[in-house]
Amino acid sequence: DGYWSKAKNNRTTFSNNVNEHSSRSHLVISLYVKGKSITGQTTNFGKLHLIDLAGSERLSKTGATGDRLKEAQNINKSLSALGDVIQAAAAKQGHVPYRNSKLTHLLQDSLGSSAKTLMIVQSSPLAKDVAESLCSLQFASRARAVELGHAKKNVAKK
Repeated sequence: DGYWSKAKNNRTTFSNNVNEHSSRSHLVISLYVKGKSITGQTTNFGKLHLIDLAGSERLSKTGATGDRLKEAQNINKSLSALGDVIQAAAAKQGHVPYRNSKLTHLLQDSLGSSAKTLMIVQSSPLAKDVAESLCSLQFASRARAVELGHAKKNVAKK
């Protein structure tokens, strides 16, 4: 609970015309796990990223200005970069643009062929938000189409 609270306290939210508690940044919590075999001959390594992406909001609907407008534009750019990585991976392109954002660069090894990814989408049930909900579901559908292959065990032997 301590790490989650600390991370949550570092996150910024503001009210806008669309969302009373709009996230102004992504939240990334990374857990690194190391386990040794009983004999001590092998060590297994693992990594788990828990990520709450700041939502993409239509700038025309939010009424954002000044710093809030810049934040929204940066969030949308970051989500677009993640979409580009997902698209390139799904198309099995030779170059995947991981370095186009801090988020995709951080997640590069977790979005590659030796990893497993799970995406959960939260969408609004309100009729007025149907366009945003559809965009979110289409984004998740594109992410689902990516075939990463089999996850590989990360082992170091003595």
